[in-house]
Amino acid sequence: QVQLVESGGGLVQAGGSLRLSCVTSGSIFSIRTMGWYRQAPGKQRELVAAITTGGIPNYADSVNGRFTISRDKAKNTVYLQMNSLKPEDTAVYYCNSRPYIDYYWGQGTQVTVSS
Repeated sequence: QVQLVESGGGLVQAGGSLRLSCVTSGSIFSIRTMGWYRQAPGKQRELVAAITTGGIPNYADSVNGRFTISRDKAKNTVYLQMNSLKPEDTAVYYCNSRPYIDYYWGQGTQVTVSS
């Protein structure tokens, strides 16, 4: 059974930083591109960053240069380092494979950026 557990969210002032973690179980981590998604109130869920099994990242334009995605194979964990946070980054952040699989959605972790 595959599980994805996100953590690391919180309340931070604009300009601050947070590091999100996603611990995975099962085989998903080793065979699939992994992504971080977010959903703000009243908006659709969007992909913000992804990383291939080979470690190649790509980012949404809105976070490029501020966020860094990485993966630790030994820990089956995907990270999202978020710097220079803005109020518009406020959302619930989720990890999933890319493309996502509905069954894999977890509870997410709330990120709130105050102005």
